[in-house]
Amino acid sequence: MKQTLLFSIILLASNLILFGQNNTVLDKIYKHSSVITENDTINYHTHAKQSIDSINTLFLYIQGSRARSLYQLRERNGKTSIKTVLPFTLTTIPTNYLFVVISRKGFPFLMKTAKSFSTPKSYFEHQTLQYRANQADLVINDLCNKYNKKFDKIIVLGHSEGSDVTAKLGTINDKITHFGYLSGGGNTQFIDFVTFIRKDVDKGHLTEQQAQNKIDTLFNDLKNIMSDPNATDKFWQGENNSYNRWSHFSEPPVENLLQIEKPIFAAIGTKDQAVALESAYLIPIEFIRHRKDNLTFKVYPDLDHGFGKEIENGKFEEHWDDVFQDFLNWVNQTE
Repeated sequence: MKQTLLFSIILLASNLILFGQNNTVLDKIYKHSSVITENDTINYHTHAKQSIDSINTLFLYIQGSRARSLYQLRERNGKTSIKTVLPFTLTTIPTNYLFVVISRKGFPFLMKTAKSFSTPKSYFEHQTLQYRANQADLVINDLCNKYNKKFDKIIVLGHSEGSDVTAKLGTINDKITHFGYLSGGGNTQFIDFVTFIRKDVDKGHLTEQQAQNKIDTLFNDLKNIMSDPNATDKFWQGENNSYNRWSHFSEPPVENLLQIEKPIFAAIGTKDQAVALESAYLIPIEFIRHRKDNLTFKVYPDLDHGFGKEIENGKFEEHWDDVFQDFLNWVNQTE
């Protein structure tokens, strides 16, 4: 996945203040807004190439699981650059789209990477599927109310963990017209760990006994998670993945996808190392089994979780823009 600049940013002066949300180059590109409820503040950011009067499509992108600001300011060897968790080049966003992204709970829009920053407690407390889906629902409703208009299309595109959120969102928001589900499985995320262990056996990387030992340890870990499902001070598979996160993202996304009646575009790469391809194939199987015809399912040969292709050791071709263009073409062809 691209972690580089979305666009070329030229710093106009060496003393330009980029930390925070004032006087930044990014502030010329994004408008910052908030939804304030009784118990929460949700910060979201919009980008438009023209006036709102000329925009007929709302496009919300829901990013994956990284505990990070949307943008990071880096200073190395006297040079300043801005990197991002977003995979888009903004030039690929159509001119009639209002592009929307939501900050992770507790994280600023832009963060200086050299500055010490500990993942806030509020992030772990809100690290659930339902919370992220509710966030997106409130943002969509806020934008519709703010501009007092009915968008011709409201598109939601989720990637990785964001795909699970997109599926859940489809069960609570009826304004959305098109759903994009990228690099997500159909089954519970827990099964992916077993699948990858078994693949290592097939590749000769593990013996049967070694694999079973790993699976037994996995089952024990999962039992621990589900015995304390709301814990925000216990972690598994990384210091930013709390038990709270794992337990609440354990439901099979296909169960939510099947409740959606609007068009769905689902895609995965065959070399995905984060989501088992076999899990993704469950999605079209279940749609066929339930006689539902609102799914377009695509598999991209040799592409990884972020739709990159390894051309030699350590070197990759980026194909996110190709997949995104396929998605846009699908949106334009689908009512």
